Amino acid sequence: MNIQRIHHVAYRCNNAKETVTFYQQVLGMDFQLAIAENEVPSTKAPDPYMHVFMDAGNGNVLAFFEIPNSPPMGKDPNTPAWVQHIAFEVADMDALLAAKQKVLDTGLEVIGPVEHTIFKSIYFFDPNGHRLEIAANTAKPGMLEKLHEVAPAMLEEWDQTKRAPKHAAWLHDASVSMD
Repeated sequence: MNIQRIHHVAYRCNNAKETVTFYQQVLGMDFQLAIAENEVPSTKAPDPYMHVFMDAGNGNVLAFFEIPNSPPMGKDPNTPAWVQHIAFEVADMDALLAAKQKVLDTGLEVIGPVEHTIFKSIYFFDPNGHRLEIAANTAKPGMLEKLHEVAPAMLEEWDQTKRAPKHAAWLHDASVSMD
């Protein structure tokens, strides 16, 4: 299998029009297209839906489904709100700070910028309760390569212990060396 890229990522929304407006006005995304059916193509179930597609830049597409005949949206009560999120990248710290101000100007609460060593991020929620992250890369030369190098050992240790391995502790602890 030769995956080319992600075609689109789809989430549920409460209201397709409200969601499109939010992503246009707050994140500057273009509304690409809408697909609506009264029957689900893959299952043939009689279940009307509106499927909207937003241009997230560089060929990335973020899509949403409004499905009015289903129970109201909910969150997984066993998953903390900070875990599931959609992260978008901006060019630099100036763009990140401008994005933060734009989001604040809409009246939304924003967390950050949060320091992750290889990037800084802000966090907020869309009208559907989806957590959004906007990140600016700040990695210094060699950092991403080091993380790539230690990733298999970290995963193996995690799988055995379910405790955070120390291979990349330098990301959030300045007293720990990258080496």
